[in-house]
Amino acid sequence: MSGKIPSSHPRLKSLLIREKLVNGFLRGLVAAEGLIAHGRGEAFDYLLGERTTESAHVAITTASTALLLARHPVISVNGNVAAICAKEIVELSKVANALLEVNLFYRDERRERSIEKELIKNGARKVYGVGSRSSARISELQSERRRVDPHGIYVADVVIVPLEDGDRAEALVKMGKKIIAIDLNPLSRTARVAQITIVDNITRALPTMVSIVRKLKCPKDDAILTKIIMGFNNKENLAHSLKIIQGGKNAAALSKKMQ
Repeated sequence: MSGKIPSSHPRLKSLLIREKLVNGFLRGLVAAEGLIAHGRGEAFDYLLGERTTESAHVAITTASTALLLARHPVISVNGNVAAICAKEIVELSKVANALLEVNLFYRDERRERSIEKELIKNGARKVYGVGSRSSARISELQSERRRVDPHGIYVADVVIVPLEDGDRAEALVKMGKKIIAIDLNPLSRTARVAQITIVDNITRALPTMVSIVRKLKCPKDDAILTKIIMGFNNKENLAHSLKIIQGGKNAAALSKKMQ
């Protein structure tokens, strides 16, 4: 399908992501509702100028630091993540020594198995939270997201929740976990309850995070990493992203695109 899109098309990257999601839907990775969710996020990306902003880069650096300081980090994976960036999410899990766990709002075991297969195809050694392995429960939740792996998210100290719905993020924070969100909407509940929110497209954020984790871990200096964490303020970072969306520094670029 991508052969029909000219390489000079100004929306090339966005259209390729759409194709990956549609393909993921046809292969049983993505729920139909996930296609709608992507469209919502894409609108925010337009307003950000489809670029990694300075505030997003700061959040990515802080998130990378949190992963390296974690005792038991876990990356939560849903269908959209598996469809558009399985390779990158597996790469991050390896470089940061983080577990991968499938967690779905619209849960069914066939889709869980499809996501597991996709992650393994892209290099994952083990995937948590699939089928009967999600035997622990988050008591505050009523949705299927409450089911988590007792060896994964349930005992994690740091959890990355890309493309998340806010109720589980909020419940995980109440359980004492540090939450790293990747969310293009700085006003979402997930973005506001997380301790570190990366307001960026996941396809841009993940490769940058992999690069920064590699840089910070060789050699790893806990004092420097702790200083980075202590200097981060998520509310201020979200406010900066919102200012860009509202037309601050990005107004001229947006105006030029509309001409």
